[in-house]
Amino acid sequence: MRIPAHSVCTAIRDDIVSGVFERGSRLTEELLARRYGVSRVPVREALRTLESEGFVVTRRHAGACVAEPTELEAADLLEVRTLLEPLGAARAAQRRTEAHLKVLRGLVRLGQDRARRGEGDDLRSLGGWFHETLAQASGSPGLIALLTQLRHKIDWMYAVEPSARPVDSWAEHGAIVDAVARGDAERARALAAHHAERAAAAHRPRRRPGAPGAGRVRTSQPSVNSAGVRN
Repeated sequence: MRIPAHSVCTAIRDDIVSGVFERGSRLTEELLARRYGVSRVPVREALRTLESEGFVVTRRHAGACVAEPTELEAADLLEVRTLLEPLGAARAAQRRTEAHLKVLRGLVRLGQDRARRGEGDDLRSLGGWFHETLAQASGSPGLIALLTQLRHKIDWMYAVEPSARPVDSWAEHGAIVDAVARGDAERARALAAHHAERAAAAHRPRRRPGAPGAGRVRTSQPSVNSAGVRN
């Protein structure tokens, strides 16, 4: 049975984001096909998609490699997200369904309960699901796709410092949901903008294991790293 290219794409993207494939490392079709147990055809299609998303670059004499974003490129992503998330919240206030509201309220209740109890281990995952659901509630396929891609790339480039006051963060989530439920697009936009700006301040460039000067996103594109993929 032929494995869909989008499934292979998701698997490769996840491995890039998690650091299995380090920045600058080569991505050969043969190695990837063997790793995921597929033919080279879906791998080739997946690499084209990942190149269009900015996770992969094609270099002369080297082929496909994991991209190495510059510090400016990484900072731009955070800024773009602070612009798009408020738009998504405003759209959600106009287009959300009762099903969206039910999920959002459930996530807020769970997040607030975990925050009050000091059970912060899965708060980041809950926050991710909250923002993903809020984007879905916008009813805008193009905006949903952009926010999803931004989330993947920011997770790849940045580590997030745990909030010193998670209760406050989840109170902000709750206020956004209240505005969305009332259909108050401008209030939802303003609250989401404030929340996005505060969240951006907690992001720190992710360390590149073993690299000189780790702790910074690289500010230039170095020569290709031809070392094997770390499993």
